[in-house]
Amino acid sequence: MVFLTPFFLIGLLAALIPVAIHLIRREKPPKVMFSTIRFLKKTSKKLVLFQHLQQIALLLLRAAVIVLLVLAFARPLFNQSVARLLDADPQSAVILMDLSMSMRWQDNFDQAKAEALAVVDQLSGGDELGLIAFSGTAEVVRELDTEGGQVRELIESFDEPGFGSTRYYPNLRLADQMLEDSRYENRAIYLISDFQEAGLQGADESWKLAPGVALYLIDVGSADSKNLVLTDVRSPEQLLEDSAQQQILARVRSTGTQYLESGEVSLSLNGQMVGRRPVDLANRSEQVVTFAVDFDTEGDYVGEIRVAGDEFSDDNSYYFTVDVLPKISVLLVNGEASDNWFDDEGHWFGLAVSSNDSSPFSLETIDPAELSAAAMRQSDVVALLNVGELTNSQAVSLSEYVGDGGSLLIAPGDRVDEQAFNQRLGEISPARLEQMGLLGRDDYLVIADYDRRHPIMRPLGSDWPARFQGHWRLTPSEDANVLMRFDNTEAALVEKDVGEGKVLLFASSLDLEWNNLALQGLFLPFVHETLRHLVRSEVGQTAYEIGDSISLEQFMSDTEVSVMDADGRSVSLESSNLQRATSPGLFTATSGAGSARYAVNILPEESNFARVATSTLYDAIVNPDTSPLQSREAQTAQLIEELENPQRLWWWILSLVMVLLLVEVLVANRTYR
Repeated sequence: MVFLTPFFLIGLLAALIPVAIHLIRREKPPKVMFSTIRFLKKTSKKLVLFQHLQQIALLLLRAAVIVLLVLAFARPLFNQSVARLLDADPQSAVILMDLSMSMRWQDNFDQAKAEALAVVDQLSGGDELGLIAFSGTAEVVRELDTEGGQVRELIESFDEPGFGSTRYYPNLRLADQMLEDSRYENRAIYLISDFQEAGLQGADESWKLAPGVALYLIDVGSADSKNLVLTDVRSPEQLLEDSAQQQILARVRSTGTQYLESGEVSLSLNGQMVGRRPVDLANRSEQVVTFAVDFDTEGDYVGEIRVAGDEFSDDNSYYFTVDVLPKISVLLVNGEASDNWFDDEGHWFGLAVSSNDSSPFSLETIDPAELSAAAMRQSDVVALLNVGELTNSQAVSLSEYVGDGGSLLIAPGDRVDEQAFNQRLGEISPARLEQMGLLGRDDYLVIADYDRRHPIMRPLGSDWPARFQGHWRLTPSEDANVLMRFDNTEAALVEKDVGEGKVLLFASSLDLEWNNLALQGLFLPFVHETLRHLVRSEVGQTAYEIGDSISLEQFMSDTEVSVMDADGRSVSLESSNLQRATSPGLFTATSGAGSARYAVNILPEESNFARVATSTLYDAIVNPDTSPLQSREAQTAQLIEELENPQRLWWWILSLVMVLLLVEVLVANRTYR
């Protein structure tokens, strides 16, 4: 037999009351001698025996009444009902536990663990239980299993949340998929989170949970929060030595539920404090703070911008790197030098390259006859502007120079002979020179098409107003890349990789003889970006966000690459990439090829503590065809009623109590005759 309300069994102690009364009444009265004692002595011994039995009977009846009343309130059931009560309507459930960065706020994470453990405790031994920990991505910690104790151990083993973002829909989808193969029809998802509004990103309004899947939303978030966050930081990634003063911008916003009007932003470079700036948000939603920095010397710089003045420190830092490179050395071979700047082939190119002391380039100008292997070795780029016929030795030296990693820019003009050019430079040139094309005074070509994704073209914009009245018709080689075309579809700029170096061929001149390109505003950036591209490979990505894979392509040829995170711990690798950036800070990769540092930062939206109402998420997710499922308590109450109604043991017990009370009355009023 089992009891549905066993708490009432404490009332069995009340059965001791009649016993106590009986024992008190058993005390022997004092002897009192009086004159009529002779009449008492005549009392029959049978009367005494009757009274003694009467008292015992009353004691037993009254104790039985109390015991039976207690048992009736305890609601007993026969043993055969126990199995049904314990095993009826088992449940398959998945716990979704939010481990995003916002769960680091105050005691959100501790509350989440406590709630998850409470869910485990309320499930019975036969229930299926799975566990998913999620932020930006989901991790199935435990598949559906009846071993609830193991799930409890896994929940207790969680040390702290990560730094990822909150995403509800992908993780709810995963939980829904887990329940597709569940063994029980009673299915439920327990979502434990602080319910950030940002977690609704990527919501699919058409998707719902499968019919029959109940959703329980357990909110552990704080209603009040104060937070300042760096929503955007702008800093250079790569500079050339002696570049102009750089501006580093930081955008600060108050994102907590309670508005903060002030704070402070600081900038550090290589561990040294550069400056501090106050933040005033009294009359604005955000403020842009500016730091002016001089990167005077060559080398790698690591920076940290930090905001202070809020109650949440985990998102207060932004990290970045700056690579300062030495000046690019340019050797200009001027094929048509002149004292008259208008007729000088290299005049405009020279102005674009080194017009002031802060230029990122150093320029040396020579005549074609002075071109030698020694001069080339001292230069990063050789520019041949309208250079006529080269000697065989010069052509060989150029080929060797490019093959060994040098860069060559060619802009042929009217002094170039196509046969000699093709013969001596044909192996390294991106295209063959076919014919000089000269148009009439009122006729011209324009740039009509170019590769917008190429590093040279990407920063230049889409407006090319220059007019070209003279150019060389080119036949690009099969391994060349056409970067720019005229409006007659002929190639204007062609690129080719030769050995370790690069060669660029421009179909027109870089002076005013064949075009007016030098007079256009884009001429200077075009020359700068061209030279940078020839010398420096495209700047690899150095800034990442939590959840990104960090590319280590520069180390692919090395078999051993060690990567350390911001705390100096070794990070595992997956082929040529980090498995995943999981914490903010500066990562360092080292191999025989050198070293590189990568900045990893949190996603700004994760610092926004604006919350979404649980009812909003519930209405958006739960399938309208799902009947509201009863809670475990309601299901148990319903089952108890179903089991108790046919048995009605309490009714029989109360009936017996009534009978015993009648018997007690009769026994109590019974006298000896």
